[in-house]
Amino acid sequence: MRLHAVELPELWMPHPLRVNPHLPGLRAESETWAREMGMLDAVEDRPGQGPIWTGKQYRAMTVDLLTAWTLPDATPEALRLNHRFNIWALAWDDYFAHSFKRTSDLQGAHEFTARLHAFLRPEEDARLPEPVNAVERGIADLQRHLFPPRLAHWRQEFNRALARYIDAGVEELSNSRTGRVPHLIDYAPFRRESFAAHTAPYSVELATGARIPERIRRSRTVRSLTAAFMDVMGLANDIASYEREVHEENDVNNLVVVLGTSLGIPLREAVPASVHLVNSRMRDFEQLREEDVPALARRAGLGPEERAELDTWLGGACSFLSGLHAWYTGAPRYVPADPAFPEQRLPAAPAEQWYGGGAGGHAPTPPSVVGLGVDAEP
Repeated sequence: MRLHAVELPELWMPHPLRVNPHLPGLRAESETWAREMGMLDAVEDRPGQGPIWTGKQYRAMTVDLLTAWTLPDATPEALRLNHRFNIWALAWDDYFAHSFKRTSDLQGAHEFTARLHAFLRPEEDARLPEPVNAVERGIADLQRHLFPPRLAHWRQEFNRALARYIDAGVEELSNSRTGRVPHLIDYAPFRRESFAAHTAPYSVELATGARIPERIRRSRTVRSLTAAFMDVMGLANDIASYEREVHEENDVNNLVVVLGTSLGIPLREAVPASVHLVNSRMRDFEQLREEDVPALARRAGLGPEERAELDTWLGGACSFLSGLHAWYTGAPRYVPADPAFPEQRLPAAPAEQWYGGGAGGHAPTPPSVVGLGVDAEP
């Protein structure tokens, strides 16, 4: 049974979508970078290395919208840097799926991943290997720019998150080859790794210039908040990408499959149960943000400046979630045309519709897709 044959409850997103005012200039610059890395066009002096995407495929992904929606308050420099990281993460994902998941090449995946680890060096000015493909060129270039002085504290933690991300790809492939569906108890923390969700707090800090105060950053309450934040991202993505992952890539690492298998329920029940689970994590995030974290800040005796910085970071996290939600429910990557069910698949709005707005302004609401709406009550 296909996902679009099931009537779904709505994913809940209580935060309005905003758009970064620097969006219009983002696409052309990022396309140039992707081409320089070899992600778009084959380069004459790199024989045998085809591009990951055609120009049409790249533009259809609307990665510029993803970046501008998730980071509405970022400066042009921060927006451009995070955009390049988003492009790289999608390039890794599509390259890995095409080269290893669809061919079931576990040995090749191990070798590819082992080489990537050599590029994830926590030491400043570390000597990196010579890149041999677009994914390696992209991460090598990013390593030179991701950690300016104010974000230098992220170097080790960010690269550790990326190591988890690429390792999770190999584990996903191994699961799919053997038909091993992860158990629900284990899946949420694993999905944080396979979605690279541990890098998201960096993106929020990059965009807002604010950090969670060190005095509370490692507290149980803040860890619970960031866990809920990351779960909403990755688990909602599973619902949006179910068709592509399960029916095109034969992937078993998807919340809908995991829930159905762990609970022994059919797809018609597993799909709405998955949506309800994501909504539950969104409610957890909201309660922690509105009640538990402020109470913790009072108990910890945070001063006005620390409270203001914390509030700024939390606001950035809310924007990050609303931007992801909009991209899942409106981007062509997740809304493929389906002639068999035209009434169930609303067409994705053209990218040009979303250009506009400003800092603090609201972008248009993306179309509701398969019942995945915006601003619905849980």
